[in-house]
Amino acid sequence: MRIADNRELQVRGPSVMRGYWKREDDTRAALLEGGWLRTGDQAALEDGRIRILGRVKEIIVTSTGEKIAPADLELAITQDTLFDQAYAFGDNHPFIGCIVVLNPAQWQALAHTLDLNPDDPAALTASAASKAVLERIKALTASFPYYAQPRAVRLTLEPWTIENTLMTPTLKLKRNNLAQHFKSDIEALYRR
Repeated sequence: MRIADNRELQVRGPSVMRGYWKREDDTRAALLEGGWLRTGDQAALEDGRIRILGRVKEIIVTSTGEKIAPADLELAITQDTLFDQAYAFGDNHPFIGCIVVLNPAQWQALAHTLDLNPDDPAALTASAASKAVLERIKALTASFPYYAQPRAVRLTLEPWTIENTLMTPTLKLKRNNLAQHFKSDIEALYRR
C-alpha cells in the first residue's frame, strides 16, 4: 500500500482485482501501472496503521485550495444533541458552510431562550438563531483548523431520509442530492 496524490490510498498485491468485467474504461481509471489499485479513500499512515480520512470524491476543496473531509466535521457537529443531522459544503468557495437538521425538542428550548417562536418557520432564519447555532458549531469544531470550521449555517427541522432521497439505504448523506435540494439556500449563504 502507498499514499499517493491527494492522500489517496493505493494498494496492490495478489488479492487486488484485475479489472471490471467488460468495463475497460472503469478498469483503466481504477488500475494504475504496476498493478496499483486506486481505492478512492483518502488516508493517512499513523504509527504503522492506516487511518481512513474520507472518500477522495467527498473531500471539499475550497477556493483557497484547503482540503477538508466533510464527514469529520459533520460527526463533530452531531455530537451536540441539538443537531440530528449535518451537511458540510464549500467546494470552490472561500469558506465552509453547513446545513443542520435540528432536534425538535432541543430547538424548542433554544428558540425560547432566544425569544423566538419555535413553531414559526421564520424563526429558523432569524439572525439570532443562526448566530446561536453557529457559536455552538464553532465550539464543537474548535479542534479543526480555522479554515475547516463552518462560518455560515442554515437551519431546518425537516429530517433527511431515504424516502426524500437525501440519504442512501446505508444512511449516508447523498451529497449531490443535498446540494441540489438546498441549492438556493447555499447560494444565499455565500452572497452574504
